[in-house]
Amino acid sequence: MLEPAYQADVVIVGAGIAGLSAAQRLTSAGVTTAVLEAAPCAGGRMSTEKVDGFRLDRIGQLLSTAYPELRLTPGLDGLVLRPFAPGVLVHADGRHHRVDAPAGAGGARGALHAVRALASAPRPGAGVPVRAAGGPARTASASASASASAAEGEPRRSGAREAGGGLRRTVSLPLPLPRVPRSAGSRAGVYRAGAPLGSAVDQARLGAALARIAGVPVARLLARPELPAGQALAARGLPARTVDGFLRPLLAALLCDPALTTSSRCADLALRAFARGRLCVPEGGADTLPELLARALPPGTVRTGVRVTSVSTTSVTTAEHGEIRCRAVLVATDARAAAELLPGLRVPDFHPVTVVHHTTDELPGTGAALLLDADRGGPVAHTALVSTVDPSRAPAGRALITSTVLGPPPTDLDTAVRTHLARLYGTSTHRWETLAVHHTPEAVPAMRAPHDLRRPVRLLAGLYVCGDHRDTSTVQGALHSANRAATAILTDLGATGSLHRADPLPTAA
Repeated sequence: MLEPAYQADVVIVGAGIAGLSAAQRLTSAGVTTAVLEAAPCAGGRMSTEKVDGFRLDRIGQLLSTAYPELRLTPGLDGLVLRPFAPGVLVHADGRHHRVDAPAGAGGARGALHAVRALASAPRPGAGVPVRAAGGPARTASASASASASAAEGEPRRSGAREAGGGLRRTVSLPLPLPRVPRSAGSRAGVYRAGAPLGSAVDQARLGAALARIAGVPVARLLARPELPAGQALAARGLPARTVDGFLRPLLAALLCDPALTTSSRCADLALRAFARGRLCVPEGGADTLPELLARALPPGTVRTGVRVTSVSTTSVTTAEHGEIRCRAVLVATDARAAAELLPGLRVPDFHPVTVVHHTTDELPGTGAALLLDADRGGPVAHTALVSTVDPSRAPAGRALITSTVLGPPPTDLDTAVRTHLARLYGTSTHRWETLAVHHTPEAVPAMRAPHDLRRPVRLLAGLYVCGDHRDTSTVQGALHSANRAATAILTDLGATGSLHRADPLPTAA
């Protein structure tokens, strides 16, 4: 229990991944830190429910192996990323179509080669997960030299696809993609490559566009004119079939924004990460990230069940322990809670997300692929056989199917989702067991144009704020905002440490 006279250099309000990441950076620089969390446990929205041996994420945002902060954040050395099969599966016109990202392709010529290879079926699918060490630990000087990459996936010239600092990733050995079994009146069992992208020329243009965006520096992406993402797609010169059959469902899944009102700059960053890396999930569930960060902090740093009622530049007031004096305060809560403590702070709109978890003893035939619905024939935006991607999320012999509904859920959610999943997977879902339904009305802060990717983290000398509402509404954005806030605090306190510098991203107009 905290005593009223307890003091620390910095008090952090909120034990989500932003607050815990900032605490890691501050303590590693020798700054005494106390993290106060009102909830019974740390993690915030990155929580995982444990039910009968299953690990069920409440939101389950998609991660990317191209996120640099996953490699640069102290405390995440033991993180294991489980990637989906390369690219995605798209359900369109009653069929499954595999679309690969041209990661590593060298410009349009390499993209055209990749698209030509895509057109030959069958394509390799998901396979056997193999754990690989990420290489030698990164030094502080190496991190500092990569400061321009810290925002949204900027490469380090060499080894940009490698996981540094001990981060381990799994890879998939290429095995034949199994056919999806037919169901009565459904063509979902037919597998074809490239069909929703239009002609071979259209496919080549898409591959070239993805290859180009993979190589564009972040600063150049952010200098582009800013429009809502849906409008910007129509102006990119790609055919409507390619946009509607692939880019719209992909961006909706990456941004949790089915209407694509998100800033086109943020959408470009999401496409860049898709083209440069692999979509993935953390092994063991979303709460692995906050657990790793909290475990690496000195004992007693994180105090749960402590509700902060007010903050100032030199103290916080709690409902349980009165005033706690300090040299600086960092508010690392969600946007709405931060605005309650910091009047005048803007509260963004939010994208609601509903995650539905099912189990069955019969494996759908999609392997480790992320399945998108280009037909928009039901409430499910994307779904996956997550137990194939990460076997630790389900007990042996059971399949875990996780599906995401974006926007307000339908009234009869269970029936609508089951009916939609039956079409997507081409099999009956009547006997599937519903494990959990998690609806989060304020799951993801909206990033509508114009969106400032570097909203200020320093409000006053001694008062700071961080979270995904200050950068991009992603895990990468939350971690990067924590790095910016910790750097500002250390500068104002006159402390020096082993932090890599904040990325010099321009402020959106």
